[in-house]
Amino acid sequence: MLSALNEYLVNLLGPLGPLYAVAILGVLMIGVTLPVILKKRADPWDKLRETARPAGATKTQSSQPRATLRSSRKNDKLEKFASFLEPKTEEELSTARLKMLRAGYRGRDAVRKFHAIQFILGISFLVVGVIFGLISSASGDVSTTQLALYVLVPGLVGYFLPRYWVERRIQTRQQEMQNAFPDALDMLLVCVEAGQSLDQALMRVSKELKVGYPTLAEELEIVAQETKAGKDRISVLRAFSERVGIPDISSFVTVMIQSQTFGTSIADALRVYSAEMRDKRVMRAEEIANKLPTKMTLGTMMFTVPPLLVILVGPSVYDMMQVFANFRP
Repeated sequence: MLSALNEYLVNLLGPLGPLYAVAILGVLMIGVTLPVILKKRADPWDKLRETARPAGATKTQSSQPRATLRSSRKNDKLEKFASFLEPKTEEELSTARLKMLRAGYRGRDAVRKFHAIQFILGISFLVVGVIFGLISSASGDVSTTQLALYVLVPGLVGYFLPRYWVERRIQTRQQEMQNAFPDALDMLLVCVEAGQSLDQALMRVSKELKVGYPTLAEELEIVAQETKAGKDRISVLRAFSERVGIPDISSFVTVMIQSQTFGTSIADALRVYSAEMRDKRVMRAEEIANKLPTKMTLGTMMFTVPPLLVILVGPSVYDMMQVFANFRP
């Protein structure tokens, strides 16, 4: 019976047919057992503690929900998958939430959705790799190493693709805010010198920057709205600095906090700091310009030198080849 089944699998799927069958069976077993594993069951020890408590204490404890890292909602479809779709500790969760905020994803379920997309893409690309490996092995001889690469490489690509997307989005947003920050400081200085308060100036600057620099305008609007809602300005500015993760903005926040703490003029601090940011922007532009000759060296060597050598040396080489071809001893 086993030999006949083995022969049938080899004839159907090739020399690695039994291995494919075992892999497919393992995937099916995982798919069947995963809902059972994810189903939350009541701990017997919790039931024993509930029965051992007095009636009043039991009622009090049952009326208070168990503290979790995240506050769940009734309509949250990913709640039952939270055991592996979100970090286990509060520190890891705060780090992941900060990364999502820096990438521009402010939803309360951003971390959970990110891990869900990462898991789904990893499994989907892995299935695509398995299908491609089966097709390749059926059409020709494929070694075990090649088959493993066909299966594992797409799975790894699908798993790390969301992370790469988030990192690239963070870099793009930070670069945009860094380029827009000197102009925002100049506009903020004009508003403060015109007699507006810092909160009104932040709101006005955020409105003016929406067309050209929407990312920084959104962040400044959040700062203005939080301050308007009654939060402490120092804590709001510190949260703004941590949320964007840019050294220039962190220095600006430090200057604003010191000005408010020691009672110095905000306009004078903004004037000095805006001039420094303008100089820093010019220095960054000069640095990029100075890097261009080095970057253009490779292109120059590849696309300029070979044609020049052909033009200069080509006729001489051709004449030498003609001479050697017509040479007779």
